[in-house]
Amino acid sequence: MVKRAGVGIMTDKEEITAAEAGRRGGRSTLEHHGAEFFRQIGRKGGQRTKELYGELLSEFGKKGGRPRRPALDQSMGEGNQ
Repeated sequence: MVKRAGVGIMTDKEEITAAEAGRRGGRSTLEHHGAEFFRQIGRKGGQRTKELYGELLSEFGKKGGRPRRPALDQSMGEGNQ
């Protein structure tokens, strides 16, 4: 039985972090499906992202990457009151 307990995950035997649980799941998936499986799902995810956000990705690339968030001292257009 697996229960979530705060940041970690409780199993019958031990408590592990969410990161460790993810790592174990990734290793298990690799053993069952192989490295080619990860290549295929990565390719599918990239294609889907391109379908959904192709124009935005092109704009980001032309600007040199993803736009940066404004610094705390910069105005975000709310208008100072």
